[in-house]
Amino acid sequence: MRNICLCIILFVIIGCGGDGRDGAESFSSPHPRSLLITGISFDWSTHKRLAPGSDNWAITWADDGHQYTVWGDGGGFGGTNKDGRVSLGVARIEGSKNDYKGFNVWGGKNAENPAQFEGKSEGIISIGGSLYMWRNGDGSGSDAFKFSRLYKSTNRGATWTYTGVEFNQGTQADLGFFAPCFLQFGQDYKGARDNFVYIYAPNIKQLQWDVQFPGEITLMRVPIAAIENQGEYEFFSGLDDNGNPTWTSNINNRKPVFQDPNGVMRTSVSYNQPLDKYFLVTEHVSRAKGNIGIFEADEPWGPWRTVLYEMAFGAPNIEPNTFYWNFSNKWLSADGRNFVLVFTGKEFNDSWNTLEGTFLLSK
Repeated sequence: MRNICLCIILFVIIGCGGDGRDGAESFSSPHPRSLLITGISFDWSTHKRLAPGSDNWAITWADDGHQYTVWGDGGGFGGTNKDGRVSLGVARIEGSKNDYKGFNVWGGKNAENPAQFEGKSEGIISIGGSLYMWRNGDGSGSDAFKFSRLYKSTNRGATWTYTGVEFNQGTQADLGFFAPCFLQFGQDYKGARDNFVYIYAPNIKQLQWDVQFPGEITLMRVPIAAIENQGEYEFFSGLDDNGNPTWTSNINNRKPVFQDPNGVMRTSVSYNQPLDKYFLVTEHVSRAKGNIGIFEADEPWGPWRTVLYEMAFGAPNIEPNTFYWNFSNKWLSADGRNFVLVFTGKEFNDSWNTLEGTFLLSK
């Protein structure tokens, strides 16, 4: 039998030194605790690590039954940090959570197709049999702040075409946003709440590739049929007196849909259909130190409640240097309680990582 190391994490807020801010300071979530989810457990005996040297790994569930994911600065599956290295690559994940394999579709070691351009991506989605991907800048670090461009693939990632949708870095008064991600629903966007695509992106506060202070996240939406028409994009602009979301076509009138004074960085958002909850995952305080925040809400615009807010995620099972986490909707259990978390980080965690976990519920 496997030696199961089960790490039960309740709502303990952990303060850690050496985090890039005041080491004596303790950091707490600004959002109240979840009323549904009383805790979260991770089974570290299920941890798998592949594709050393490649990071990020945003993920989506496509119409062909496979998952597609994007990575940066590495050779992807079968490669290393140097062997097959590309700035941006796309891979296909075939199989179940217990028996899966990764294949480099676009870029990387022994790729099925060569990469066409450089950059980074934290956003990929399958809708109507097509894949869409956000390209963030043309390089690593602060180069990702330059622009966010939307690309489309009609051949499951083999080639990509620029759609013409682009958001550029803003002015000194409003630097804009970066690293947009898609709200993930079911397979090929089945189970979506309406006919819109929802996109989240952290606001740029400092032109430094690090956690942004104060933490603010922008929410955009666009009709599915108009995803390639920039003029149809709207921005969340707050709630009306009845608590309903309001939207604006003027980017300067947007308001954050999520805030954390302890900062935000790269973000992922997914809908857990069995639990009927939206989950937002981001980073706080300082980058690449496992400072994870998981939040849930009844609507894509909140209000948000805390599921997990901690420093040094994974310690002592892995090095506490992770920085980006995604839930896999394909590998979600039928009751929504058991999940697979895809994550990455630095050093040994500069790789594809999967980990099974369970939500502990109040009912």
